[in-house]
Amino acid sequence: MSHDLPADAAIAFQGHRGAYSHLACQKVFPDQPVQPCPSFLDAMRAVETGQAARAMIPLENSTAGRVEEIYRLIPKLKLHLVGEHFEPVNHCLMGLPGARAEDIKTVSSHPQALAQCARHIDEAGMHAEAMLDTAGAALSVSEGNDRSRGAIASSLAAELYGLEILDDQFQDVQGNTTRFIILSGTEIQPAFDPQKAYITSIVFRVRNIPAALYKALGGFATNGVNMVKLESYILGSQLSASQFHVDIEGHVDQRPLQLAIEELGFFAEDLRILGTYEAHPFRASRQFRD
Repeated sequence: MSHDLPADAAIAFQGHRGAYSHLACQKVFPDQPVQPCPSFLDAMRAVETGQAARAMIPLENSTAGRVEEIYRLIPKLKLHLVGEHFEPVNHCLMGLPGARAEDIKTVSSHPQALAQCARHIDEAGMHAEAMLDTAGAALSVSEGNDRSRGAIASSLAAELYGLEILDDQFQDVQGNTTRFIILSGTEIQPAFDPQKAYITSIVFRVRNIPAALYKALGGFATNGVNMVKLESYILGSQLSASQFHVDIEGHVDQRPLQLAIEELGFFAEDLRILGTYEAHPFRASRQFRD
């Protein structure tokens, strides 16, 4: 995927350098520069305005669930979903050089990371301090001179900010994985290869008719198309208006999927195909599901 980009094409992500999103950028686009952004919206708008070539955005986590803000932002922006990446999350406990784990009295990180390490934090008798992101917590510790302060972040953050990793598996549950989506300002549809697996992502709203959702999704069943994810969320302040995000196994050039989407169109409005892209190998190896 990265070899198609100019050498100076940046990959945008939310957070400080060393965030898990930065780590994902390095895995997928090892030769591209990165562009840290304050918010998800800033990262996505950087692609929409051409300031960055792609955005690496976390969509869901196997422990913490979906990042609802992203589902709300995608339909509002003119971006295309061109890939996915599954990144194992290994939370590292880190401190200043020379510090020991028993020296740490206060540990800082993003609230989700703190929650995913809550048992270890409690057992160590540490005080948890919430911050806006994991890498920002690591940066904050590095800028101080207090060996009693630690952070929970990625190994990349420890490397970038000169911190010492005191425990490289500090999370309470092993196997924690985040699914990232890769967004582009232009549509990039891979040619269909019967030897490869694909995912097609769609957003739509159902028409205001009885049993609309049942009818809208019926075409997937009748055409033998497997739907692997269905997310719904309320639009704005109108409790009656629901938006749906669907991930389907298959390529848009396959006839069964074309028929299913055609049938969906009879009962849905604002139907938009976000993109077709190769399924990440993690799906086959671990059968990632909600």
